[in-house]
Amino acid sequence: MAKATQKQALGRGLSALLKDPSNDIKSVQDKNADKVIGNIVELELGAIEINPFQPRTNFNEETLRELASSIKELGVIQPITVRKLDFNKYQLVSGERRFRASKLIGLETIPAYIRIANDQESLEMALVENIQRQDLDPIEIALSYQRLIDEINLTQEQMSERVGKKRSTISNYLRLLKLDPIIQTGMRDGFISMGHGRAIINIEDQSSQLDIYEKIITNQLSVRDTEALVKNYHATSKVSVELKAEPSEKEELPKYIKKGIKEFSEYFGHKINVKVGKNGKGSITIPFHSEEDFNRIKKLVQSAK
Repeated sequence: MAKATQKQALGRGLSALLKDPSNDIKSVQDKNADKVIGNIVELELGAIEINPFQPRTNFNEETLRELASSIKELGVIQPITVRKLDFNKYQLVSGERRFRASKLIGLETIPAYIRIANDQESLEMALVENIQRQDLDPIEIALSYQRLIDEINLTQEQMSERVGKKRSTISNYLRLLKLDPIIQTGMRDGFISMGHGRAIINIEDQSSQLDIYEKIITNQLSVRDTEALVKNYHATSKVSVELKAEPSEKEELPKYIKKGIKEFSEYFGHKINVKVGKNGKGSITIPFHSEEDFNRIKKLVQSAK
C-alpha cells in the first residue's frame, strides 16, 4: 500500500508540474521531459480528447457500466496512454474504455502514461494496441490490419513483426474483408464464427455467399458443415446446394426496389426479401435468428423514427 500511495503522490506532483506553462513539454529533449515521459501522471479527464484514429468504434454499454462499477470500487488499475498535443491538452492513444468508464462515474482525473508522438505514430500505436486485445471480433482485427496497410504503409511482413502474429494469420484476417458486408455484420454480432467466414470466402459471388450464410443461420450449421456446403457448391458449379433458387420474379422488380434492397439489407444486417404484386403493392420481410437479433432489429427501427 505504501508503494501505491507513493506512486499516486508522484503522479499528482508531476501533474502539477505539467500545469506550469514554463515547464511545458513538447519533445523528449525539453526540460523535465525525463520526469514525465514513462511515468504515471494524474491527468484531468477534461484535458484529454478522444483519439480520432481509434480503430474501435463499438463499445458495449453493459460491459462499460461493469467496468465503471469496478473502477468505482478499486480505482483505475491500468493507466491509459495519451500523447501530448499542446499545453495541458492530450489525446488518447489507448484505454478508451477506461476513459469512458471513469467519466461515467464522475472522476475528475485518471492515471496516464504520456507519450510524444506524431499522427502516424499515434495511429500505429492505437492500431497495434487494439489488435493485441482479446475481446475484439475478427472483423475489427481485419480492419485494423487493413488500416496499417493503407495509412502506415506497412507490409504484411512488417505487421507480423509489430504484432507478433504469423504472416499467414494476418492474411486470413484480411481475406474476411472480401465477404459481403451483411456477413461481416453477422460475424461482428456473433452469429457466425471466423471459421464460417473463412469457408464462405472461398465463394466469390456475394449473392451465393449470402445464400450460404442464411443456410448456416437457419440450420445452425457447424464450420465443418459449412465447408462441406462450399465444397459441394464448387463441385456442382451451381449457385448453392439444397438452397432455394432465386425467384424468377426478382428480375421483374421495379428499379427503385432493386436499388433499395441492398441498402435495407446492409442496414438490418440480413438479406431482406421484397415481394411486389401486379397492382404495385408489396411486402418487406426482415428475418431474425434469435431474441437478441430481434431486439437489435427493433432498436434499429425505433432509432429511424
